Amino acid sequence: MTATGTNSGGARPVPRLEVKGVTKRFPGVLANDHVDFAVAPGEVHALLGENGAGKSTLVKMIYGVLHPDEGTLAWNGEVMQIADPHAARALGIGMVFQHFSLFEAMTVLENIALGMDRPGDMAMLSERVRDVSEAYGLPLDPDRDVYTLSVGERQRIEIVRCLLQNPKLLIMDEPTSVLTPQEVERLFETLRKLAAEGVSILYISHKLEEI
Repeated sequence: MTATGTNSGGARPVPRLEVKGVTKRFPGVLANDHVDFAVAPGEVHALLGENGAGKSTLVKMIYGVLHPDEGTLAWNGEVMQIADPHAARALGIGMVFQHFSLFEAMTVLENIALGMDRPGDMAMLSERVRDVSEAYGLPLDPDRDVYTLSVGERQRIEIVRCLLQNPKLLIMDEPTSVLTPQEVERLFETLRKLAAEGVSILYISHKLEEI
């Protein structure tokens, strides 16, 4: 697994996320072996590796789904344990998984509300979904049923749900694996806009040409 990153240059700030010596073992498998990297504010940082290289395992530890056997995670310079995804979201970490977790018989709005810790008033949330999705070039109709949407539109739901919670770090796990070339370019435009606004992007891929 290889890590690469880009930002706007100049003096490197205190990392938003710093991973030091992180190791994860499963029975008979060493998934991550003393991994080190850091992600700065506004940086797009890529984790590159073949399928099965341990990329998804690593980011699941950052998101609190799994926990490291060794090593530390530091958030804005402070070493901490991320107990679960709720704790990760409270810090400002959002994650778009490779495999979507959507209910096809429900609307876009209902799916977004289900995935939020505090969705609030549904009418206000519907307006926010429209506003945020349009602002980032990912237009969504909150009232559409999910089963009527393309794969690319379904991914927008997952991304917008993260953006509504104002993430400081957005993790994208193999985000282009099911997208058309046009959808890939639209996604990259969105990620560039987020990085320009200071959001850190942790981008996981096995495709060297994307990095």
